[in-house]
Amino acid sequence: MLLGAAVLGLVAGLSWPQAARWLHGRAGGEPASAVAVVVSDPPEEIEIAERELRRARGRLDALRVSRPYIVVDTNANVLYLRTETSIILKTPCSTGSGGDLIDEATGRRWSFKTPLGMFRVESKLVDPWWRKPDWAFIEDNLAIPEDPDRRLDPEMLGEYALGFGDGYYIHGTVYERLLGVSVTHGCVRVGSDNLERLYEMVGIGTRIYVF
Repeated sequence: MLLGAAVLGLVAGLSWPQAARWLHGRAGGEPASAVAVVVSDPPEEIEIAERELRRARGRLDALRVSRPYIVVDTNANVLYLRTETSIILKTPCSTGSGGDLIDEATGRRWSFKTPLGMFRVESKLVDPWWRKPDWAFIEDNLAIPEDPDRRLDPEMLGEYALGFGDGYYIHGTVYERLLGVSVTHGCVRVGSDNLERLYEMVGIGTRIYVF
């Protein structure tokens, strides 16, 4: 009935059940008096409300990010390392071109977009080697090699790489002049100086927000 309200009409001196009956009309169908008085919630309702409030605050606190996290703005091609209240590092980056590549021989198709959403740093690599996928050869009109060693490139990813799942990395680049431009095949490229700082300041599990 009128549970959960903080201010109701209550006749002084009546119990909660008596007040509730009085508010809905007295015996014999007589209307309740127009006298305005204050009613408090019954104790059990107050306890329930306070308990729910504590739970809600706990869920909100769990969503707060206390550690620094990475933000990648794919529209502006800017990467941030920040907290809720401050920016620790801001650097130009390069993200996915958004283009497509189709292998005319097989019909296979690749879309070069940086994935959007929330991720985490899953791996940290020093001097990473890139294992070139099929599309890297098709894009350059080269035959796909049978020897797996011919796929390995020790320079393309720079000195450091932060993996965030499904083959995507924040890594260095030999094309630093193109930083700030959407030219990658989906990874996030960062200049060598800022990449080293980023690598040193984040750990496994650091959140990455890409939008």
